[in-house]
Amino acid sequence: MIEIKVPTVGESISEVTLLKWNKKDGDYVERDEVIAELESEKATFEVNAEKAGVLKTSAQEGDTIKIGDVMATIDETAAKPEGKAPAADKAPEPKKEAAPAEKPASSAPVTSTPNDIKATPVASAIIADKKVDPKSVTPSGYQGKITKDDVLAALSNPGKKAFAGAELFSRNVRAEKMSNLRKTISRRLVEAKNTTAMLTTFNEVDMTAIMEIRSKYKDKFKEAHGVGLGFMSFFAKACSIALSEWPTVNAYIDGDQLLFHDYADISIAVSTPRGLTVPVIRNVESLSMADIEKKVIELAGKARDSKLTTEDLTGGTFTITNGGVFGSLMSTPIINIPQSAILGMHKIQERPMAINGQVVVRPMMYLALSYDHRIIDGRESVSFLVRVKELLENPQQLLIGKDPVKSLLEL
Repeated sequence: MIEIKVPTVGESISEVTLLKWNKKDGDYVERDEVIAELESEKATFEVNAEKAGVLKTSAQEGDTIKIGDVMATIDETAAKPEGKAPAADKAPEPKKEAAPAEKPASSAPVTSTPNDIKATPVASAIIADKKVDPKSVTPSGYQGKITKDDVLAALSNPGKKAFAGAELFSRNVRAEKMSNLRKTISRRLVEAKNTTAMLTTFNEVDMTAIMEIRSKYKDKFKEAHGVGLGFMSFFAKACSIALSEWPTVNAYIDGDQLLFHDYADISIAVSTPRGLTVPVIRNVESLSMADIEKKVIELAGKARDSKLTTEDLTGGTFTITNGGVFGSLMSTPIINIPQSAILGMHKIQERPMAINGQVVVRPMMYLALSYDHRIIDGRESVSFLVRVKELLENPQQLLIGKDPVKSLLEL
């Protein structure tokens, strides 16, 4: 009998949460097959079977278990079920053609009820006939199925919609255990508010030049590099240049000394179903635009699939967060400690701007820089943000970090 113990995932981590079992109790598993996913304070990771055999689980999904605890055992003496080939030897099964659906005998109208909405035939017919939004109906049938009475109740209460799984005028309160990731986010946000002298400065950037570049070169860029040309590469590159010019924005306070970084490891805030994560793009100053876009896609994919490692999440020197993807027009982002500053991107919105005495409609974005006033003075924070604005409005400067004409004239 082989014991599967919770592995050590970091010096400061003493417990993890069992997110899910990939294999069920009693299943036969192959050696190195993924059997479970765990979540620590910083990342999620997989647990593999050390031997082939029958799995016996000793923890439930959602349990908090300590490092070194036995979470399962594997009986390596158990016989392999007949017909089960090793995972590596499995050949892909040919796709079976779906059998044609039999034509219904009745002449009931074809409904437009989505496939993920379960409803009785009569309820589906009423939904289609009355053009009722299925999401506005509170199901009461077996296994969450919408019944005829549910649809009629929704029709008799127009404009009234109960919360999912609840009834009208419900007073129900649900308790849900906080995940390790949410606990960590909570602790770090409170720590940031309580231990830093945080202040936010604002500016706005005209996105015309960047949008024109993207429109002109996006197809060629994707053809050449295999990735789309997004906004994040422009912002990350602009920040790396500005960080080199204003080094305190890229520094930490460590006790009674300042730690300056001669490189830009930029953390990118990524929202996941389990909470916000901030994976790091290393040495942004040394990467090309395509390299940055590829890294953004890689990290976002790993975050979505809960595959981020502790290495992916540690060591950033500055953070960029984009609330604009959710429609935010302006916000005050909170510092990602121990870093000293964070840049908030927002929604691009067309606004009338006065340019050379004329009112012109331009795509504008508000920028917000939250910073630790203990280390960054007002002059430095404002100058940093103005420099980022200048680089974004004049993208040609991203190549050499200077105005090409001034560089030519050696000014």
